[in-house]
Amino acid sequence: MKRLVVVGDRVLIQPREGEERSNVGLYLPPTAVDNQAVQGGEVLAVGPGTPISAPADLDEEPWKIASGEARYMPVQAEVGDYAIFFRKASVEISFEGEKYLVVPQAAILALVRGQEGEDDDDDDEEEEEEEEE
Repeated sequence: MKRLVVVGDRVLIQPREGEERSNVGLYLPPTAVDNQAVQGGEVLAVGPGTPISAPADLDEEPWKIASGEARYMPVQAEVGDYAIFFRKASVEISFEGEKYLVVPQAAILALVRGQEGEDDDDDDEEEEEEEEE
């Protein structure tokens, strides 16, 4: 089974369907869609991030062999986020019949993320009320 592995500080995005329509439902020609500066889509996978060296490595001599374990500054995007990004910075790829966009982290303008733990807070409050009774 094949799978896509995202490298570096890049993000794999499935573009939002229906972007060829305007807000009032008119179909837009491909030239009009291509001229839009930003686009959105769901984050499907993220790379490990930007490789960095440890601060302790700067004090040592450069010819010494390091531990070999890579360290990364992680990407801000998470799987499931909705990303808004610069269209011109993205690269379109096809994988097993599906079209995806690979976008560098620097081209992402904003992320829409669902609130974490909404259900957990409600459960905790109910448990606390039961304990008080």
